[in-house]
Amino acid sequence: MANRITVEGLRAGYGSVQVLEGLSLRVDDGETVALLGTNGNGKSTLMKSIMGIVKPTAGSVVAEIDGRKHDLVGREPEEIVELGVALVPEGRRLFPRLTVEENLLLGAYRPAARSRIAENLRFCYETFPRLAERRKQLAGSMSGGEQQMLALARSLMTAPKILLIDEPSVGLSPLLVHNTIGMIKKLKEDFDLTVLMAEQNFQQAIRIADRGYVIVHGHIEFECASREALQDNDVIRKLYLGV
Repeated sequence: MANRITVEGLRAGYGSVQVLEGLSLRVDDGETVALLGTNGNGKSTLMKSIMGIVKPTAGSVVAEIDGRKHDLVGREPEEIVELGVALVPEGRRLFPRLTVEENLLLGAYRPAARSRIAENLRFCYETFPRLAERRKQLAGSMSGGEQQMLALARSLMTAPKILLIDEPSVGLSPLLVHNTIGMIKKLKEDFDLTVLMAEQNFQQAIRIADRGYVIVHGHIEFECASREALQDNDVIRKLYLGV
């Protein structure tokens, strides 16, 4: 059944500071959509608004999960996770004083995921062998790349249908960025996920994106209907390629 996100006319911010200005986008079933934008243009605020961490002041966010529509505005984050939407936050946000395995198990708290703990844990360790090797290591003592692996794996432990990934390349070396983006592609295919990925590394994002949006000052400056359109766009050339 279909799993998609539709955002229409979204306005959100922090106190008197308005960040999103009537933003609209959609992520259709089975797509990987890139949300491209430099720092400070609202990518993380959009992700937090979808997850109920930031409360929108106007507009709508509708998640279709297994063919059933749910209005997310006004819901608490735990309710949204329960529906089958997961977020890999910018900066990873792990529990540094807990082990790798303890962090993973905390990701499986929602009822729909509890019956699949053993299966999902096995899949995470098969996908990220380094995590299996370090299952008893404290998360805070791992490298940045290893922590990003753990953040991705933890989100999968919730058994999501829709995955939001916020700036997966932050703080990583070029090689680790390349590997992390490749992992996201594999996870999307293996878990049959619908993915919205906020990223400012244009060259890496288009490796796996089906299409994308460019966000500038809280609104969508351009919608790209295909990977090819992302590569042949004047806004992107100016913002990312220095042309």
